Amino acid sequence: MNLKIRTFVIVTIVMLIVQGCGVYSLSGASTTAKTISIDLFFNNTDLGPANLSQTFTNKIKDYFQQNSKLTIVEDNGELHIEGIISQYGISPIAPVATSDPKAINTAALSRLTIAVKVTYEDATVPKNSFKDRQFSFYRDFDNTLTFTNLQEDLQNKIFEQIFIDIFNATIANW
Repeated sequence: MNLKIRTFVIVTIVMLIVQGCGVYSLSGASTTAKTISIDLFFNNTDLGPANLSQTFTNKIKDYFQQNSKLTIVEDNGELHIEGIISQYGISPIAPVATSDPKAINTAALSRLTIAVKVTYEDATVPKNSFKDRQFSFYRDFDNTLTFTNLQEDLQNKIFEQIFIDIFNATIANW
C-alpha cells in the first residue's frame, strides 16, 4: 500500500510539472501556431548593399526554422512577419585629434548600425501582434581595416542579434 501511494504521488508531481510547462519548448518558443510566413524585407537604406534585403530575409527564415518547430509557408501563416530595413549606417565613434591644424581629424573606430522595422501578426493570439517595432544593433570596427573586407562578418553578427530580439518579441513573448 505504501508503494502505491508513493507511486501515485510521484506520477502526480511529474504530471503537474509537465502540464505546467504549457506550450514552451527548449528553444523558448511559446506559441501554439504551426506555420509562419515571412515577407521579403524591403531595403529602405541608401548605403546598404544591393543584396541586403534578400540576405536578411533568407537568414531570418533560417533562424526561425532552426529555433522553432514552425513551418515556413509562402502565404497565410498563422504567424506573419514583414518589415523594412530602415537603417544601414557607418559613423565614427572614437575620434583621434591631431595637433596639426592642417591635418584632417580621423576616427580610430567606426560603428556599423543596422535597424529594421517589423510588423508581426499572430492569428492565434492577436494581442501578441505589433506594428512597426524597431530592432537595431551595431558592431564597431577598427578604421585601419578595410570595411569591405569586414562588411559581411559585421552584418552577420548584427543580424544574429536582431534575429534573437525579433524571435524573443514574437514567438518567445519576451
